[in-house]
Amino acid sequence: QVQLVESGGGLVEAGGSLRLSCAYSGRTFSNYAMGWFRQAPGKEREFVAVISRSGSFTRTADSVKGRFTISRDNAKNTVYLQMNNLKREDTAVYYCAADRLYGTVASEYDYWGQGTQVTVSS
Repeated sequence: QVQLVESGGGLVEAGGSLRLSCAYSGRTFSNYAMGWFRQAPGKEREFVAVISRSGSFTRTADSVKGRFTISRDNAKNTVYLQMNNLKREDTAVYYCAADRLYGTVASEYDYWGQGTQVTVSS
């Protein structure tokens, strides 16, 4: 059984904060980089952030840099996305994903969660 399950999404006013969580199981995901992607209505799925196997290195998209922070706790098999100062353009379905690479391209990732909706009101 391989599962990645996102949680923490919801409706929030612009300027607010949310923390997304992704619990993973069924594989030794500590050997995988973990990423967050998002997809807004009518748009392509885009890279948000990725964290290395150990958690020592991270990359974030320019659109969220300084506002979003990715972290992971391999002991808890969980990756997080802390989202601060949310903007309306952050509205999207957010997905966590796993890959042994450290990339920013969705097609490179091996496993995906079902996604969690984040809606930012004006």
